[in-house]
Amino acid sequence: MKEKANVEKKIEELRVIEGSLQNLLAQKQSLQLELNEVKNALSEIDKTSDDVYKIVAGVMLRAAKDKLKQELGEREKTLKMRIEAIEKQEKLLEKKTAEIRREINLGA
Repeated sequence: MKEKANVEKKIEELRVIEGSLQNLLAQKQSLQLELNEVKNALSEIDKTSDDVYKIVAGVMLRAAKDKLKQELGEREKTLKMRIEAIEKQEKLLEKKTAEIRREINLGA
């Protein structure tokens, strides 16, 4: 009976971890989309010799090309670091999930 309760506890723990993993994957996907937008913006800035603009609080403002490239470059770097951090968390949770599954299978 105690073993059955332990298995149920492990199953619940597994569900919680899998929920956390799903949240991480959603965050990662969102960050990757933003990273692609930043990369595309940087690419377009490099292609143009015209004035560049950015949107701030719903208002389009002219921006200095070099400054905007710097801002986007910093944002790109930040996004890459956040994605790497999420990937590390993802690996840890996947490892923990595998361990719990093994424990459940041994206990069943």
